[in-house]
Amino acid sequence: MALFASLSVRLNHIFSKLTKRGRLTELEIRTAMREVRIALLEADVNIKVAKQFIADVSEKAVGQEVLQSLNPAQQVIKIVNDELVALMGPGNAKLEVSPKPPTVIMMCGLQGAGKTTLCGKLAYLLKKQGKKPLLVACDIYRPAAIEQLRIVGKKAECEVFEKGTQAPARTAKQAVEYALKMGYDTVIVDTAGRLHIDDALMKELEEIEKAVSVTEILLTVDAMTGQDAVTVAETFNARLGVTGVILTKLDGDTRGGACLSIKAVTGKPIKFIGVGERLTDLEPFYPDRMASRILGMGDVLSLIEKAQEAVSEQQAKEMERKMRENSFTLADYLDQFEALKKMGGASALMSMLPGSKLRLKESDFDEKKMERTRAIILSMTPKERENPQIINSSRKRRIALGSGTSVQEINQLLKQFEQTKLLMKQMKGGKGRMRLPF
Repeated sequence: MALFASLSVRLNHIFSKLTKRGRLTELEIRTAMREVRIALLEADVNIKVAKQFIADVSEKAVGQEVLQSLNPAQQVIKIVNDELVALMGPGNAKLEVSPKPPTVIMMCGLQGAGKTTLCGKLAYLLKKQGKKPLLVACDIYRPAAIEQLRIVGKKAECEVFEKGTQAPARTAKQAVEYALKMGYDTVIVDTAGRLHIDDALMKELEEIEKAVSVTEILLTVDAMTGQDAVTVAETFNARLGVTGVILTKLDGDTRGGACLSIKAVTGKPIKFIGVGERLTDLEPFYPDRMASRILGMGDVLSLIEKAQEAVSEQQAKEMERKMRENSFTLADYLDQFEALKKMGGASALMSMLPGSKLRLKESDFDEKKMERTRAIILSMTPKERENPQIINSSRKRRIALGSGTSVQEINQLLKQFEQTKLLMKQMKGGKGRMRLPF
């Protein structure tokens, strides 16, 4: 399920009824706001937050300026958008950087929220920004926690500092000393989690905070736990004074209540969101972009950023040249699939396009079919990818066997590829529009 899909569909349905009416009365706006309130509560938004949100929107939406405007429905939607941004933001909260290196980031949270994996994702993200992070293993209770951090660190190409099962506060202090000596500018401390909040967990975190000069205390919370995530955030903040929140598993079947409630309840900003299992699936949190996605307006800026990460400028120019010269091959076709995969898949990208939730369902994009297409191309030889016309019956049988598909599917792919090349030729002549191969 796409992020906030259910809430987005509900809100779009409510606002579509307003846009059909032209001029609005105060009663029509208040009726719509009651429906919005129900939609928010069904999305597991904190009841006090939902109530205050509706009160704030209603106060502005029933003003004379809105009611007497030429398009009051659009004015109401703009007010809802602005209030959603204010509720979650108002802006992107960046990581604090210590004036005296290293910057120490203490990661905390309950077990199962994905904290250890998140340490690796954050280290990977910081490395891309030119930082030199060091991962520190301070979870000495959970079986194989240190080994898990080593594996994550290896994937992120980051060193892991660990001292076995000695006191976590001592390990953290030694890690900071090591970072100073070795030139690391950021230290990410992976602390122990518990199945529930307890005094021992909090005391250990307080000891680490006292042992080293902590710049950021980031709380990892599982977005799929809904209002429980907000309760966890409240408790940690009361005891530690967290500086920010990272919401994980926003790619799962989450209704979004935690995302819309945490900032209002705790006063602490959401700094990052986890949107998948891969090392690259950690994104800075932008309240304005998230509000646009919730209201079905898309998130074009994030889409552009994902595209820039997946495809270099040189690759884009080379693809443009091949399209212009009509020299596009199945190897290039495969590159498109690989780039699409890096960007999160077709359904994830479509959720970022304006109005896509109204027109498209996730079932419109068969990710499994795309994987089968990818498997077919990977089963071809380099020569076959460059010259698909040489693929005869015996070659098709070999490719089908190697990819676990059928000859019929290979025929469909080859036909689709020829249609794509024809469209490219038409584009060159200004006779048509290009469409993606999926």
